[in-house]
Amino acid sequence: MFKKVLIANRGEIAMRILRCCQEMGIDTVMAYSTEDKNSLPVQFATESVCIGPAQAVKSYLNQDVLIETAKVYHCDAIHPGYGFLSENVDFAEKCEKNGITFIGPSSKMIRQMGDKQSARALMKKHGVPVVPGSDGILKDWKDAAKAAAKVGYPVLVKASAGGGGRGMRTAFDESEIRNAYESAQAEASAAFGDGSLYLEKLILHPHHIEVQILGDTKGNIIQFGERDCSMQRRNQKLMEESPASILNPKQREAIHRAALKAAKAVHYVSAGTVEFVLDRENHFYFIEMNTRIQVEHPVTEAVTGVDLIREQIRIAAGLPLSYKQSDIHLNGHAIECRINAENPAKNFAPCPGEIPFLHFPAGNGVRVESALYSGCKVSPYYDSMIAKVIVHAPGRLEAIRKMRVALEEMTIEGIDTNIDFLYLILFNNDYLTGNIDTGFLEKNTDAIIRWGEESRKV
Repeated sequence: MFKKVLIANRGEIAMRILRCCQEMGIDTVMAYSTEDKNSLPVQFATESVCIGPAQAVKSYLNQDVLIETAKVYHCDAIHPGYGFLSENVDFAEKCEKNGITFIGPSSKMIRQMGDKQSARALMKKHGVPVVPGSDGILKDWKDAAKAAAKVGYPVLVKASAGGGGRGMRTAFDESEIRNAYESAQAEASAAFGDGSLYLEKLILHPHHIEVQILGDTKGNIIQFGERDCSMQRRNQKLMEESPASILNPKQREAIHRAALKAAKAVHYVSAGTVEFVLDRENHFYFIEMNTRIQVEHPVTEAVTGVDLIREQIRIAAGLPLSYKQSDIHLNGHAIECRINAENPAKNFAPCPGEIPFLHFPAGNGVRVESALYSGCKVSPYYDSMIAKVIVHAPGRLEAIRKMRVALEEMTIEGIDTNIDFLYLILFNNDYLTGNIDTGFLEKNTDAIIRWGEESRKV
């Protein structure tokens, strides 16, 4: 097992990894920017070292500084968390060349699955259903127009590299394809340094279903059930739950089987997520594989009782999985709400600032992941997600009720957050009946905000 791990991330995921390492008896080195010098991970790590200024490109994305820091502090491994360098093939390669274990899949696997067009071709070859689309990388917008005419509008132009909803644009007819291509390419180039694009048929308002996978170096690959991540705003997930209430037992078995087939096609090692869209006719299609731990991994931990970060670290150390497929059962229902520092009434504008007082909910079946504390500051330099609230109950309606109580109790003073907005969603009739898809917030956000404003007047 590793003796010392460098944590190359920040915020709640850094705290999550830190706690897990402490439980496993592993020392930690927290790499932090000047902006995060007073953060909880910095205070609780075995050792902490400043790696640069607030701008991520000069600190959390500075590959050479992170590698050198790991070497100077004699770290066996680096845990990248999610985001930042977690799916960066160059960083994984540098770790390998310097004899440092990258806690994640190999650079070869990241390259194979990180290039989404290549991944689509591989899945198609192995019998995993994929969304109809272009046969390869698009040469230019005219090539995109030809591909769109072939599969039929509407279409989605997507970055082949990266993820997180960036580098994606829709086109509903021929007049929109050029602008979609050029704007997607510009965003992809800026976000990932790679403007390669491909095209898919746009499945209108599907359910977004993902399956958690773990694979070890001994050839064992198992799935840990699915999550419904359909509650999205601008392609960014807002709420997640497990299991997906939209699936019947036959569909659930089929999608789990497809996820395993996808992971086995690349002999996958580490934690990963196979993502699908489910259309209105209940046909599902592979869209991508994320080669890292996901933000929403706690809902899977809640229903399976498995510590996914612990398993991820064990796998990276060359140990076999602690579980067999027959050990994994989904018990009850879990929901996660992402708490963001933003103002829903002002088009979800980010709201950094100081938090003079903070109180987190607790109780049976309630979990909060965060690096906040009373008196801390929310930085304008990073993602606006500041906490995650996870609840677990015997059934979905019980979990919804528990989440309502948790959000009622949660108190974050000094800044605007989306807590009230999330709370109101939990009373929406369509949400209560599971009648949601990726277009839910697009259709309902204004009404939810108005309802909240009217309620406060009463």
